[in-house]
Amino acid sequence: MNNGDNNPLQNLYPFLHGQKKDAGSENNALLDSIQIKAAESIEVKSQFFAKNNQALIDTAQAIATTFLKNGRLFTMGNGGSSCDASHLAVEFQHPVTAGRQALPAINLCIDTAMISAVSNDVGVKHVFARQLDAHAQSNDALVGFSTSGHSANLIAAFNKAKQIGLTTIGFVGADGGEMRSSGLLDHCLVVESDSIHRVQETHVACYHILWDLVHTLLADQRGLLGTQNGEPT
Repeated sequence: MNNGDNNPLQNLYPFLHGQKKDAGSENNALLDSIQIKAAESIEVKSQFFAKNNQALIDTAQAIATTFLKNGRLFTMGNGGSSCDASHLAVEFQHPVTAGRQALPAINLCIDTAMISAVSNDVGVKHVFARQLDAHAQSNDALVGFSTSGHSANLIAAFNKAKQIGLTTIGFVGADGGEMRSSGLLDHCLVVESDSIHRVQETHVACYHILWDLVHTLLADQRGLLGTQNGEPT
C-alpha cells in the first residue's frame, strides 16, 4: 500500500522509498512545508514575546541610558549572526523613521583587516575583545548575537566588556548556552528553540521592536543626547 499521499516527507524525498517524483505531490508537499515553517515561526515568536516582554523593556532602557550617557553601542556575531549585528547597528545609525535621531552604533564584524590579523596572529577567539580593548569605554554597551550561546569569541568579548565596565546584552537561542550561564550578561534574551532559522527570525523581530522602544524612551530626552551636564560634548 502506498501511503505517499499522507506522508509529506515521502513526497519530498521519494527516492528514499524507491519511488519517482510526482510533480503534483511534490508541489503539495512543498506547500505544506511552507505552512508548517510559517506556523512554527509565528509560534516561536509568540512564545518568546509572551515570556520576555519585560526583559525587552529592561534591555531597551539599558541601551537608552547608554546613549544618554554619550556612550556607544557595539554589536558582534558570527556568520548569519554577524548580519544581525550589522542590521542592528545600521538601524541606530540610520533610522528609517522620520524625526528619529541617528545614534552611535558600531558593528565589530566589519573590519576585515583587523579580524583577519587577530585571527592569524592570536586566534579568532580574540577578534572582538581586541577591538573593545582599543575602542570601548565604561559608558558603552555591547550586544552579541549567537544562536547557540557557545561562541568563544563572544564570551571573550563579554569578559573584556565587563572588565572595562560596559553594559552587556546577549541575543541567544536554545537554552542560552555558555553566554547565559557565564554571568557576564546584564541582559539575556533567549529564544527557546533548537531551530537556527526560527531563532534568527525571532531575533530580527526582537531587535526591530527594541529599536523602537529605545527611541520611545528617548523621545522626551532628545535634547540631552550629545550633552554632558547640560553642556555640548
